[in-house]
Amino acid sequence: MPPSVDYESYLIERLKNPKEAAAYIEAAIEEGDQAVLMLALRHVALALGGVSEIARKSKLTREATYRMLSKSGNPELRSLTAILGAAGLRLSVKPIGKQPAASRAGLASLNRKNRSLVIRDSH
Repeated sequence: MPPSVDYESYLIERLKNPKEAAAYIEAAIEEGDQAVLMLALRHVALALGGVSEIARKSKLTREATYRMLSKSGNPELRSLTAILGAAGLRLSVKPIGKQPAASRAGLASLNRKNRSLVIRDSH
């Protein structure tokens, strides 16, 4: 039997890929739950060097960034845009279709039981 891999370590490694990170955050946004979005943003921040590194790149204070990305965080659009920019991503709007892009691509889905997003292997 192959050795198991710690889920969070696997997820963080996958989120270093900008396409995977974008699909992960898009799935969180589509879920419509603020706490899920903040968790997804924290995971992407960890993949890119940590919250302190994202704060530095986004020119926000470390304390404010930690607060924004907390479970109860509620960043302003300007701050959210800065955090996404520091992660090499941007916010965009698309027309509503039959199926969300992240689901179509099969890259990310929400695990409702433990309120975490799951990246599916696209290979």
